[in-house]
Amino acid sequence: MYTRYLNISSILARKSLFLLGPRQTGKTTFLKNLPGKKAHFIDLLKPSVYQDILRNPEYLAEVISAHENETSIFVIDEIQKVPSVLDEVHRLIELNKKLRFVLTGSSARKLRRQGVNLLGGRAAMVRFHPITSSEAEDQIKIEKLFKCGGLPFILTSDKPMDDLKDYVGLYLKEEIHAEGLSRSIENFSLFLNAAGLSQCEQINFTAVGNDAQIPPRTVIDYFTVLEDTLIGHMLPAYTKTKKRKAMTSAKFYFFDVGVGNILGAREMTTQRNPIYGKILEHFIFTELRAYLDYNFLDYPLCYWRSTSQFEVDFVIPLSAKTAIGIEVKSARNPVKRDFKGLLALEEDIKLERKIVICGADVKRKLESGIEIYPLRSFLHELWKQQIF
Repeated sequence: MYTRYLNISSILARKSLFLLGPRQTGKTTFLKNLPGKKAHFIDLLKPSVYQDILRNPEYLAEVISAHENETSIFVIDEIQKVPSVLDEVHRLIELNKKLRFVLTGSSARKLRRQGVNLLGGRAAMVRFHPITSSEAEDQIKIEKLFKCGGLPFILTSDKPMDDLKDYVGLYLKEEIHAEGLSRSIENFSLFLNAAGLSQCEQINFTAVGNDAQIPPRTVIDYFTVLEDTLIGHMLPAYTKTKKRKAMTSAKFYFFDVGVGNILGAREMTTQRNPIYGKILEHFIFTELRAYLDYNFLDYPLCYWRSTSQFEVDFVIPLSAKTAIGIEVKSARNPVKRDFKGLLALEEDIKLERKIVICGADVKRKLESGIEIYPLRSFLHELWKQQIF
């Protein structure tokens, strides 16, 4: 079992929370091992529980009444299965201010689409991610995270790539069915293949539509499905530069490097191979996204590309006037052209740090202020909260 970085104790001391993340990322295991806390679980994936809660509006109150002497924390697994139960959760919270609900889910889409009661600020929103480098540090090689991603059951599998393919196929079918898109399963499958090939790049909806032979408007809708079902993330463009006009199209990343490798037909090869660079960039994205979410930091995560083709892989604005710039390179010894984007961006905004993550063996700082980081050094300092 992995020790997770996320700590929700301070939130539970104040209020209830939604814990949202893709399936099999380990949400339930995490909640069953909360330090010093015991919770009662109500699993909506169990057919009997699902039917009971649909038939009997008082079911939830009766369960809580039977267990409130044992615990004040109640976990409702897969809340999107019965979104209407949130009205009853709201009522129970109002009746007993000491009650805490942890509402897990693998889709925000159904909750939002049905316009259900999201508890009006009485519950925090927390995102849950696959295993990060800080959580796997002592147990598996980082190369395995590159190849297989961070889904816990994949990391312990004897045949991780076969199981990953099955996961992607099953997840696709179940999510398509859940979203009422079963009539479009063939179109969505074609789209998913095209999206896999375009990940880590600026999204061109028309080009993806041409590859999948579906209209651009449908492509936009399908990307929204991927975001709302937590399968993917958009990386918005940083557009506040004045000296150089910025591109505005977002980039797209799947939530897990292993899933991205399967859907993008990416095979782990040598460090000099261009595919390695894309996998490394994807991996850094997932680490940064998880770090921001787990530390409850509201900083945006962006990228920057000018119309004159200067680019910075990741920009984290700290304020209106300052940011951190991070460039990811597969080279062992990056040269000036590898970080020209960072120097160009600094002409518009003060960069508190200009970081290049690469295959170097030694961390060093150049006269220009560019910080060269070996991958492991960057990850270590990131999760020790020494980068920002």
